[in-house]
Amino acid sequence: MTRQASEPRLTSLSHGGGCGCKIAPGVLSDMLKGMGAMPLPKELLVGIETADDAAVYQLNDAQALIATTDFFMPIVDDPFDFGRIAACNALSDVYAMGGTPIMALALVGMPIGVLSLETIGKILEGGASVCRAAGIPIAGGHSIDSVEPIYGLVALGLVHPSRVKRNAAAQVGDRLILGKALGVGILSAALKKERLDAAGYAQMIGTTTQLNTPGIELAALAGVHAMTDVTGFGLAGHALEIARGAHCTVQLDWTRVPLLTGVRELALQGHVTGASARNWAAYGTEVVLPADFASVDQALLSDPQTSGGLLVSCAADAVATVLEIFRRHGFASAAEIGEIAPTASGAPALQVR
Repeated sequence: MTRQASEPRLTSLSHGGGCGCKIAPGVLSDMLKGMGAMPLPKELLVGIETADDAAVYQLNDAQALIATTDFFMPIVDDPFDFGRIAACNALSDVYAMGGTPIMALALVGMPIGVLSLETIGKILEGGASVCRAAGIPIAGGHSIDSVEPIYGLVALGLVHPSRVKRNAAAQVGDRLILGKALGVGILSAALKKERLDAAGYAQMIGTTTQLNTPGIELAALAGVHAMTDVTGFGLAGHALEIARGAHCTVQLDWTRVPLLTGVRELALQGHVTGASARNWAAYGTEVVLPADFASVDQALLSDPQTSGGLLVSCAADAVATVLEIFRRHGFASAAEIGEIAPTASGAPALQVR
């Protein structure tokens, strides 16, 4: 769809794009400290205690309900693509818990009078197309007139209670598998400055609209102990969540971490997001880097991912099966990138080598 001449670029209407809009992890932590302790029902299997991807509530012996929501401002200018990316990102949290999506509700905030109804309709169509691909309906939602365009979903799913995959259940000796290559934040920064070529844009859309469907099969493997998805806090931030939850140290082999084509060069040219620096300011003291670790690699380590890949902690003898599942679902970049080690007293939660 061509933008109407009177309409601004979608990305020009947002102060941040995609998961780069997230409140910085340190600020978010301070905000949540103000929440008083509440009595929790025994059926609530997963809540906010380990910053997991979704809430999980047990319905019966065979079913638990997964509930999550995600929404953000435009990361691209094409409205249909924006809708697709936002919907994939929201559904990812269901897959990261090991669940199967069952339905969604749309969350819509649009600057009426600034964007045409045609453009807004294309955003909604993009989201609906992803839900159709996932085999679920958009069963309702809510809309408001807002200053910045916002779109996302409330996503609901089901999982067997014994197959819930938390981000806090990693075990010492586990290997870490990353499902998608990093660099979405770098590509989005280049796009906003109109420095991203057609190949780069195609790569960005390809990775952000790929549903994390392997999560369903991975949840059935006894050797998969923990799972999350890498989104706004970057690989370092979400690896730290695994480490904190399991009271362990995550060791990353940076040379094995897959990167999207050309993102390191774009980062060297200055195309990094403000969210990357905010992320590092929040958790950088918990990370030990090699003495010769380049600043551009630090930016990639904390680069906010929108609709990023699954991060899987699994037993060593499950690695081949995990990678085979990813490959069968079309995740060619999936790679083993590190391991889980014991945490010595005072040791950092994340070590990069």
